[in-house]
Amino acid sequence: MGKRVRRLAVLTSMALFVGLLAPAASAHPGAAHTGTVHARTDHSSAARPHTVVLDGGRLQQTKVRLRHGDPQLRRAVTYLTGRADKWLDQGPWTVVDKPRPAPSGDAHDYLSQAPYWWPSRSPTADNPWGCPYVQRDGERNPEVDSGTDRLDLENVFDSSYDLALAWHYTGKRQYAEKAAQVLRTWFLASATRMNPHLDHAQFIPCKYDGRAIGIIDFSQSYTAVLDAVAILESGAPAWSRADRVGMRQWNSDFLDWLTNSDFGRQEAAAANNHGTFYDLLVAGLASATGETDLARRTVRDAAVTRIDPQIAADGSQPQELTRTRSWHYSTFDLVAYTRLAAIGQHVGVDLWRHRGPAGQSLFKAVRYLLPAATGRVAWPHPELEFRRFAASDVVHAAADAGDREARRAVPLLEEPPGGDLWALRPAAEQLDSITG
Repeated sequence: MGKRVRRLAVLTSMALFVGLLAPAASAHPGAAHTGTVHARTDHSSAARPHTVVLDGGRLQQTKVRLRHGDPQLRRAVTYLTGRADKWLDQGPWTVVDKPRPAPSGDAHDYLSQAPYWWPSRSPTADNPWGCPYVQRDGERNPEVDSGTDRLDLENVFDSSYDLALAWHYTGKRQYAEKAAQVLRTWFLASATRMNPHLDHAQFIPCKYDGRAIGIIDFSQSYTAVLDAVAILESGAPAWSRADRVGMRQWNSDFLDWLTNSDFGRQEAAAANNHGTFYDLLVAGLASATGETDLARRTVRDAAVTRIDPQIAADGSQPQELTRTRSWHYSTFDLVAYTRLAAIGQHVGVDLWRHRGPAGQSLFKAVRYLLPAATGRVAWPHPELEFRRFAASDVVHAAADAGDREARRAVPLLEEPPGGDLWALRPAAEQLDSITG
């Protein structure tokens, strides 16, 4: 179950001393840890979380620092619990309550609609969708948020992560109980669970019943859910052994679909952020289900298959700069890269230290953003709505990985709306969501 933080007072003092000096790099046992998890009410006895992206040891050290009155952490926890409290009277959500099922006819199949496709005609009785649909890049069609599962899915992802982290730092069981209810309803309960595939993600009316690029509905955030589950498995009340086994099976089935389906193979071949996020999702699921070799291989191969062709010698990301939201997509892709690098640290692959044949690297990609991220110069590429804070987490990640320029930039970053949570969950999130 891992070392306990407060077994003895002397160990508590030692943990505090180590935590104040620097965050430790923890080994990652992965999902091979299969002992029974009992619900506990004594929060101090919770084990170190065997997280996928986050560093479980660092989370434990941060909790010790919080208990000893660190004012920066207290402020961050206030932000975090404010977010968690808002979830307590919402949900749970389920795929089976959408107004019409996916094209398969199965209400348990996830359904989402392509966000940048719009009807070209006014709907009529003979053409109720207004087909054909045409693409308007960067302009989100509001109808995608009604009649599909997309917004409910985002609520599941966001709430389970906020609630699990809030339980970890406060020990308040209502946070763990709500997180468990949300996850159990969406993934496990037979009447409400989602089938573990994405055959009907980002469909286009009158055109496609689903598309490979719809995998990004999951790949952009699901690794946070894997960490939420790991945190609950460290001893949270209301999270049972049956829940643990059920989530592992769901993840295993989803990983099998992801790596063997035609949609999965198409997304793996993507040359932009879709490919990076695909690798993140595969590596995260592999790590969570005990397939450490697959996780390690996925991270290692990303150096050559992703960084070398997708990042230019000057650190720019040419595929992302062609978008109408070039700042958003440049930071978005780096969210995937930095989270993938964090998984690599757990499985023995240092993606940060990779250098491509023209000098390409993750450090260079982050440095390319620094002038705009710190407000020194304007972003010189197309962007429909520039939000400087979007780069804050990826700059934090580079700083933590040892980049001096990123470290110097951290005090100049714009704080995200709702406060900076990096100290509590040091793994990048997309802070300027454009999904509604």
